Amino acid sequence: MERKKICFVVAVHGTAISFLRDHIEALSENYDVYLAGNIKSKESIEILKLSGYAQIPINRKISFINDLKAVWSLYRYFRKMGFSAIHSVTPKAGLVCALAGFMARVPHRIHIFTGQVWAVQKGMMCNLLMGLDKLIAKLDNHILVDSNSQRCFLIENGIFKAKSSKVLGLGSICGVNTERFKPTEEVRIAVRNEIGISNDKTVFVFMGRMNHDKGVYELLSAFDYLAETRKDVYLLLFGNDEENVAESFSNYKNLKEKENFCYYGRTSEPYKMLQAGDVFVLPTYREGFGSSVIEAACLGLPTITSDVYGVQDASVLGVTGLQCKVGNVTSLYDTMKTMADDATMRQTMGANGRKRVLSDFAGAVVVKAWKNFYDSILK
Repeated sequence: MERKKICFVVAVHGTAISFLRDHIEALSENYDVYLAGNIKSKESIEILKLSGYAQIPINRKISFINDLKAVWSLYRYFRKMGFSAIHSVTPKAGLVCALAGFMARVPHRIHIFTGQVWAVQKGMMCNLLMGLDKLIAKLDNHILVDSNSQRCFLIENGIFKAKSSKVLGLGSICGVNTERFKPTEEVRIAVRNEIGISNDKTVFVFMGRMNHDKGVYELLSAFDYLAETRKDVYLLLFGNDEENVAESFSNYKNLKEKENFCYYGRTSEPYKMLQAGDVFVLPTYREGFGSSVIEAACLGLPTITSDVYGVQDASVLGVTGLQCKVGNVTSLYDTMKTMADDATMRQTMGANGRKRVLSDFAGAVVVKAWKNFYDSILK
């Protein structure tokens, strides 16, 4: 019996490597799995167990002519290959894939929503991006969302109806590699020594894109306020500086490099570097789910997140962490002070968080949910 074919569609191949690797491996046991998108290096996708791939020039930014070319190229590829299912990840890939898949009459057209840029925008651009998400939902016949609170947000905003969407398992696009994100005292000591953090410091750690949407300016202000009277706190930042945030560091009088503050830059070893922290902080303005939150929780760190949709699913208020009001420096300061004041609470919440991730968000748990979904629609 001929095996059915599945094609994942991404704007950049890094999305597949970061989020779909384990799914592709599991699905490859029963299906032929392909990848389409901007694939600039053959070597970089050799780690994916694919039956094949196609170079499709999908640009992340809106470009009418280029987007039409991508739709046409993808349409021809779908027609040629005869896929049983196509599955897009990220907004632009979702739009191009939905149009091409609908025209090619692919039986199962799937898109997973993992966050909305328009959630923090206003005016014409907001309406345009919302309209494009509505079009994706209209053209595809299987809509997935990577968190329940995000699904509710999208339903409330009229992107799709409740009956046409679902969350697999308890959410998250790929879960956490629990073997890699395993806390050890030796790693914690080594990383702190590397950065120069003394054992008497309570370290607040942030990992993510350094920009306004992630709440990094509120974090800097709240920590500056906290450090004015506390000498036992430390702020550690990891991530790509997308908005030249580093230029503003000198504006915060209580941020003192090497004494209570470090911007490390990007790291390819989050499972290692996060262990320098005592509390993970993500005061984000928008989030689809919050993968970094459950990664930190898996390492035994209590978390502080904002109270926006999406990221709410990554933690349990009062059990695995605390929440602050989005965009509110005073609220964030209060939660950081509460964490700094209570080591017992930090330890309890950290233990609760790791237990929850192992139970609900381990990579194997999420992969199984995806496998069951595909088996149910392709049986």
